[in-house]
Amino acid sequence: MDQIRSNLCVLLFFFLLFSSARTEDVGVIQALVTFMNNLKPTQTTPNWGWNISSDPCTSKWVGVTCDKSNVTVKKIVLEIVNLSGTLDFTSLCKASNLLVLSLNFNNLTGTLSPEISNCNRLTHFYLTGNRFSGAIPGSLADLPNVKRIVISNNDFSGELPDFSRTTSLLTFFAQNNRFTGQLPVFNYNQLQEFNVANNNLTGPVPDDTGRFDGNSFTGNPGLCGKVLPQSCPVKKKGKKSKLRDFLIYSGYVVLGFLIVVLLAVVLVKKRKRGRDDEKTDLSPKNSSRSGRSSDSRNSRTRSEFSLTSVENGGVSTSMVVLSSPVGKGLRFEDLLRAPAELISRGNNGSLYKVKPEGGVSLVVKRIKNWKISKDVFRKRMQKIDEIKHANVLPVVAYYSSKQEKLIVYEYQQNGSLFRLLHGSQNGQVFEWGNRLNIASSVATALAFMHRELETDSIPHGNVKSSNILLNDNMDPCVSEYGLMPKDYQDQDPDPGQSQDSTTTGNFKVDVYGFGVVLLELLTGKPVQDNGLGLVKWVRAVVQEEWTGEVFDKALIVEGANEERMIRLLQVALNCINGSREARPVMGEVATMILSLKEEEERDIRFYITGIAIGKFSEVRTVID
Repeated sequence: MDQIRSNLCVLLFFFLLFSSARTEDVGVIQALVTFMNNLKPTQTTPNWGWNISSDPCTSKWVGVTCDKSNVTVKKIVLEIVNLSGTLDFTSLCKASNLLVLSLNFNNLTGTLSPEISNCNRLTHFYLTGNRFSGAIPGSLADLPNVKRIVISNNDFSGELPDFSRTTSLLTFFAQNNRFTGQLPVFNYNQLQEFNVANNNLTGPVPDDTGRFDGNSFTGNPGLCGKVLPQSCPVKKKGKKSKLRDFLIYSGYVVLGFLIVVLLAVVLVKKRKRGRDDEKTDLSPKNSSRSGRSSDSRNSRTRSEFSLTSVENGGVSTSMVVLSSPVGKGLRFEDLLRAPAELISRGNNGSLYKVKPEGGVSLVVKRIKNWKISKDVFRKRMQKIDEIKHANVLPVVAYYSSKQEKLIVYEYQQNGSLFRLLHGSQNGQVFEWGNRLNIASSVATALAFMHRELETDSIPHGNVKSSNILLNDNMDPCVSEYGLMPKDYQDQDPDPGQSQDSTTTGNFKVDVYGFGVVLLELLTGKPVQDNGLGLVKWVRAVVQEEWTGEVFDKALIVEGANEERMIRLLQVALNCINGSREARPVMGEVATMILSLKEEEERDIRFYITGIAIGKFSEVRTVID
């Protein structure tokens, strides 16, 4: 009996020891072994692994990468290892956390089964340089997280599935196969890389963005389109189509005629009213009516801003012009009379462009129903005017009433950082060095303002790329400093934070906003909803250890220093920390970015010096 108990204890010990050595579930390990057996490896290394008696993470199977905790399989990369079998997705997808599968340059055959959709976390799928055949299953396009699909240099045939609903796809390479049928619709605006050359595709190229040239579609004799030598034939219209077009165009003609008649009637009435007004103005007995007419016309002129709020029983028309030389000679009436163009409308106010007669173009920020007293508002504007920095746009003038506040700036014709990043750049490249310079200048400006205005508790309150303008020298200028209502300043963009009315809390909200600006500079992606979507995406990518996917492709192509980009990304992540207390102050942020900028400039100087020395050596050689 004692012997039996002793044997049971030993067996239990070994069972626990064996179990503790495993990280993945036994069922997953068995499935992965089956997956490998179907691949039929013809040569294996001594430490190959891939057997039921070991663990893929702790035993370090060849080609397998696990997460940081060595708990679950994340990547399987088996390239150029002479695999000659078939691909078993039923077994493979039991590894539910698999992100990357790369089997490039083997001798794999067979077809792709629809079960690939079970690998629903898969982001990268590489099969180039094998001998796969048959059609691509439509379930490949249903993968919700797939970013890269590379199935080139195989023997695939049939029609490509519809990828129009695949919103995450960035790369699609399917060149050098035997695909037939029409090219389906892709999200070409989102794609970064695309190639279907050398197949048997037919019909028009559906890419109307012009992002991909003819090299992405060449070698398909049946394809036609703008980027290919063969243009698409114009379809002849049948009788029904011609009749329909005739009726449509006839309708347009009739509608246009009615609009012209209506405009003519309006113009006639307007001219008649103008003559009546002139007669009234010239008549002495109608002077009182003329005064009312004048008021009416003035009210129409003023209606762009509604600058007629009543205070203390009368109409206030006081505008304070500050020390900026742009405001010299500017009068309140000049703003009222100047035509106003609405630039934007936001939650905390509207922005107008005006150009007073004989003056420079100005921007008027209008804030309605800001619950701040006239005296407090005046002190705030005067304090901000005293604290000047080269990278902070100065206030030209301001107006204050109970109903609204107006702040006047000089118009910056080069637009905002947001437009530079995400708008049309007319072929210009927004290089890494320029992005780093802008980040350093803005950080330094905010750090200066925070330091000088700390005792007055005046943060910016709304740091974002659209509030960073570019002057004539393309230097950044932080605009709209201190123009957010206090209750808005107190709200942290991160939903995990509660409201904090302390001075430090307000300034830390600025740090968060600047962190989002850094993410825009690094990723090239626009922001929405205070940048929460971009923040979540970056955090997820970094957590999955795919940091390289974060950076703007233009920076990668340029050859920007990856180490410094990663360090700047770390600064951004510190700024957007979910805990306010854990975020650095702007002075620390400015110092870290300045260090990166100086390193970048030092490398450039060394590079230029090296070229100069090389040229000098060439000249000396010629002379000698």
